[in-house]
Amino acid sequence: MTDHAPAAAPVDNLAAAFQIEGWPVRGRLVRLGEAIDEILSAHAYPEPVAGLLGEACALAALVGSSLKFEGRLIVQAQGDGPVRYVVADYDTAGHLRGYCRYDADEVEAVSQGFSRPGARTLLGQGVFVMTLDRGPDFERTQGITPIEGESLSLAAEHYFEQSEQVPTKVRLAVGTVSSGYGPTWRAGGALIQLIAGDAARGSTEEVWDRSRALFQTLADDELIDPTVPPETLLFRLFHEDGVRLEDARPLKAQCRCSKDRIATVLTSFSEEDRAEMVEDDGKIRVTCEYCASVYELEPAEIGAG
Repeated sequence: MTDHAPAAAPVDNLAAAFQIEGWPVRGRLVRLGEAIDEILSAHAYPEPVAGLLGEACALAALVGSSLKFEGRLIVQAQGDGPVRYVVADYDTAGHLRGYCRYDADEVEAVSQGFSRPGARTLLGQGVFVMTLDRGPDFERTQGITPIEGESLSLAAEHYFEQSEQVPTKVRLAVGTVSSGYGPTWRAGGALIQLIAGDAARGSTEEVWDRSRALFQTLADDELIDPTVPPETLLFRLFHEDGVRLEDARPLKAQCRCSKDRIATVLTSFSEEDRAEMVEDDGKIRVTCEYCASVYELEPAEIGAG
C-alpha cells in the first residue's frame, strides 16, 4: 500500500477559519481569484457595480463557510438606489454565484467622484438580508436589517449586532490585478467576532479592543494581493500573539442553472406567455441572470407547442 501525503491547503479561492492563540476571538478569511473573476466577467458590469457584487460574494463565503450543516447562505441587499438589488449565493460545497440588477444611467450619475461609490450610495434606502436554506425538508430562516453605513461591511456588522448580538468586524475588498490575460478581478474578506466572556474567562472587552485595533490595520490591497499567502497576511496582523489558519476550504464559481431547471420555470407561465417567447426560428431562448449561460429550448419540451 502506498502512503499518500495529505492534500495541501489551497492558497487562493479559499475560505478558512483562524484562531489567535489564547484570545477569545474567532475569525475567518476569504481569498478569491479565478472564482470571482468568472462571476464578475460574466456580465459587463460598471466598475462600482462589479465591486459591490464582489464584496457580496466575499461576504457570503465568509459567513457561509462557517455553517455546520449542508445548505446555502444567501446574502442580499436591495433598495431604491441605482442598484436595485445585489445577491450572492454560497453553498456548503464551496460553490459561489452572484448577480446585480441596476440602472446603468443612474450608476454613472453617482460615479463621477474620485472614489468608488459605496453600498449605501448604490443601493439607497433599503434592507440587508441573510437567508439560511437547509434544503426542502426545512423552513428557510432569514434575518433582515436596514442598510447602515456606506459600505457592505458596515451593513454586515450592523446585521450581526442587531440579529445575533455578536460583536463583529468585517473587512471586504475588491479590485483588479494585472495578469498575462489583462486585468482580472480579485476579492478578499476577513471577519473577527468576540467570544463572550464568562466566569472562567472573565471580561473580554480589553482583548476585543486590541483585536479591533489590529484588524483595522488590514489594507484592501493586502486582502486581494495574489502574492501574499493567507498565512502571511494573518502573521502580519497578529504575529506577536500567534495565529493559525484552520479548515481551509476551496471555493469556485458554479451556477445551479440547467436546461431542466429553465424548462421547469417556464412551465409556470401560461401557454399564451410561452407562445410570445418563441423566436423567429421557432425556439425559446433564456439567459441565466447569474452566469449569463443561454439555454435554447424547443416549445414542445415545455409543452408550449
